[in-house]
Amino acid sequence: MKSDAYDLVTSTGSAEARRAFENAVYGLATHRPSTGMAISATLSADPDHVAGHALKGFANLILARSELKATADEALAAARTALVNRDGGSADERVLVAALDEAVSGSFGRAILKLENGFSDRPSSFLPFKLIHALRFMTGDREGMLRATLRAVAAVEATHPAAGFIYGCHAFSLEEAGRYDEALRIGQKAVQMQPEDSWGLHAVSHVHEMRGDTARGIDWLETSRKVWTRCNNFSFHMAWHLALLHLERGDHDRVLALYDDEVRPLPTDDFRDMANAVSLLWRLEQLGVHTGSRWEDLAAIARGRQNDMTLIFASLHNLAALIAVSDQSSAQQLVDAMEKAASGNGDQAKVAAEVGVPLARILIGLGAPADRQMLDRLMLNLPKLGGSNAQRDFFVLNLAAKLGEKGDQTGLSSIGATRAHLKAEDRLIRSIRAVSIYHVTH
Repeated sequence: MKSDAYDLVTSTGSAEARRAFENAVYGLATHRPSTGMAISATLSADPDHVAGHALKGFANLILARSELKATADEALAAARTALVNRDGGSADERVLVAALDEAVSGSFGRAILKLENGFSDRPSSFLPFKLIHALRFMTGDREGMLRATLRAVAAVEATHPAAGFIYGCHAFSLEEAGRYDEALRIGQKAVQMQPEDSWGLHAVSHVHEMRGDTARGIDWLETSRKVWTRCNNFSFHMAWHLALLHLERGDHDRVLALYDDEVRPLPTDDFRDMANAVSLLWRLEQLGVHTGSRWEDLAAIARGRQNDMTLIFASLHNLAALIAVSDQSSAQQLVDAMEKAASGNGDQAKVAAEVGVPLARILIGLGAPADRQMLDRLMLNLPKLGGSNAQRDFFVLNLAAKLGEKGDQTGLSSIGATRAHLKAEDRLIRSIRAVSIYHVTH
C-alpha cells in the first residue's frame, strides 16, 4: 500500500498506474481536457486500480446525463471486482467504492457522508475533498461546502502540492456564503500558491461580479486567460462570467461576440454549457438585444433532453430554451416528466417536488408567482437546485420578470431585497422594475 502525492492510499503495485492516476487527479483539479485520457491510462496500466474505477464512476455521474448512468454502474462493478482481486484493497479505496455505491443509487448526500466520515482524519486528502466539494456544489449545500473547506484548510500544509487547489475551493465556498472580503483574499492567495488553479480564479471572478466591480472583474479574467483557456469546457463557463461583466457595462456587441466565440463555440449538450448559453441569451433579450437564431440549437438539444430528469437544475434550463422558441408542446412534456419524477425516489426527486415543479409551472405560465407563500418557499428552497449563486440568479431574475409583467411591485421588492444580500444592484433588475412600473401605470 502506498500513498500518492495527493494523500490517497492505494493498493496498486504499478508505478505507471500511480503516475497516470496522479495526472488524472491533477487534471480534475485544473479542469484539464486530458483528465479522461489519464483515467484511461491508469486503468490500462492497472486494470484493478480501484480508485481509477471509482473516479471514472464519479466523473460520469457528475456529467448528469441519464445515458451515462450505465457507465457509472459498470465503473462501480469494476471497482468492486478490483477490491476482491486486491484482497479488500486499502481503507481509502473501500471508502471511495462505498461512496460511489451511494451516488450511483441516487443519493449524493449519502455519498458525501461516506467520504467525510471515511476521511475524517485527513480532510485535506485531495481526491475525496474535491469530490465532496463537487457533490455539495451540485446539491446546493453551501454550509456543508464551507465546513468541509474550513477543515481542509486547517489541515493542509502550505507546501503540499494540493494546497493551492484546496485554498481555491475554500475561496469559492466563502464567496457562496457572501463573505466576499475573505473570498477575495483567499482566492488571490490560492492563485499565488498554484497559478494553474482555475477554480480559485473562478472564485475571485465571482466576487467581482457579485459586487458589481466590472472593471476589476474583466481585468482579472483577461489577465488570466492563459490559464482558463487551457481548461476543458470550464473555459466556456469562465467566458460566461466575462460576458456577464460586459453585459453589466452595456457592451452588447462584445457580449454577443463572446457568446459566439467562447461561451458557445461548440453546440455541445453538456448541461453546464447549456446553462451558460441559456442564461446569457435570456439576459440579453430581457435588455432588448436581438439574439437572432441562437436559441435554435439550444432548443433542439432541450427537446432531446426533455425527459431526462437526472439533474433538475439542467432540466429547468432546458425548459427555458423551449419557452424561448415558443415550443409549448415540448415544454409541457418536460414539465409533465418533472412532475412524474417528483413522485420518485432519490435526491433529485425531492428537488423536483420542492423546487423544480413549482418553478417550472411558473416559467411555463401555469403557476402564480403572486402567491406570496409559494414565492417565499421557492426563494428559500432555490439553493437545493445546486449550482452557484450566480447561476441560480437566472431563476431569481425569471421570477422577478414574471412579477414585473404582472405589475406586482410588492413581490418584486421582496425578491430584490433577498437578492441584494448577495448581489449588487444591476442593470437587469432595474430593467425588470421598469417593466413592472409600466404595467402598473398602463
